[in-house]
Amino acid sequence: MQRPPAEVRYAEELAALRAADTAPRPPGWYLSPRAARRFVVGDETAGISRKFVGDPSLVDRALVTLATNRGLMLVGEPGTAKSLLSELIAAAVSGTSTLTVQGGAATTEDQIKYSWNYALLVSEGPSPRSLVPAPMLRGMAEGRVVRFEEITRCPLEVQDSLLSLLSERVVAIPELGGAEGMVFARQGFNVIATANTRDRGVNEMSSALKRRFNFETVFPIADFDTELALVEAEAGALLRRSGVAAPPERDVLEVLVTVFRELRGGTTSEGASTDRLSSVMSTAEAVSVAHAAGLRGWFLRGEPGNAADLAACLAGTAAKDSPEDLARLRRYLEQRVPRRRGAQWQALYDARDLLAG
Repeated sequence: MQRPPAEVRYAEELAALRAADTAPRPPGWYLSPRAARRFVVGDETAGISRKFVGDPSLVDRALVTLATNRGLMLVGEPGTAKSLLSELIAAAVSGTSTLTVQGGAATTEDQIKYSWNYALLVSEGPSPRSLVPAPMLRGMAEGRVVRFEEITRCPLEVQDSLLSLLSERVVAIPELGGAEGMVFARQGFNVIATANTRDRGVNEMSSALKRRFNFETVFPIADFDTELALVEAEAGALLRRSGVAAPPERDVLEVLVTVFRELRGGTTSEGASTDRLSSVMSTAEAVSVAHAAGLRGWFLRGEPGNAADLAACLAGTAAKDSPEDLARLRRYLEQRVPRRRGAQWQALYDARDLLAG
């Protein structure tokens, strides 16, 4: 399995937390809010790993929101771990994170609520057997949290199909009629949605839909050492799953994280101004570049990825939104990098011609 869901990856931690959980628990929840918080932000004394590198108070507010009848909306720039946070919280609150709707221009209402097995529908007519429940219907029937990823990528009419679900907490199935035609939400049901604030191809949410959510903003990681540790851990895990025995050295990753932070903010660590890229130079993108550099070094030369591999892998991240970003990256490598001390900075400068494009 390339990427198991959180409840599979951390099954032992979830089981241990549930066994020791004596705190008050909202109806329908798998873990109490206290135990759910420990699962997400970690607890060294209990052997629970830290999974979300961010503001713990954000996790507290998110859990309190889910204990109410209001949905939770996580907003922020791409790559700030909104989807990861929603997955972790869903696993802690419901024991599963797989009831997920992936928003997009092609998302339809039947992918949210329900559809039909048309062979059975033709032979038997509308019946519970021919009904194919979608994540929202399953979440209501089972009393679980439903994740709606990138909700603002959906057309407005699809977004508005959530209005009655979030306010009335019921799915009407008029084809069935009677008691079977109304599925009421059980205790434990709620919705976690995510939306990017800086992205293309998104639609504005209606005011009516916004009123049904509590909004929480997930910010980029502010601390350099924290971001470096996260990139090192996540890239190392990806490389191990890819069969790479030797990940890039820490000083290589220090160069990578510094480059990303400076191009993201438009300011160097010395306080000088530099070009800011229009592309989102997120922590998730840094992990992706570190992964690619590690693969390049190991499978092409049989050694850990180095700064030259970073140069070869940076162009795809920098130029994906605007060709002008590639020119800005070139200027950065030619003007800012030579001023830095260290073998890896010199290696990055020497490899600037490897920058594709």
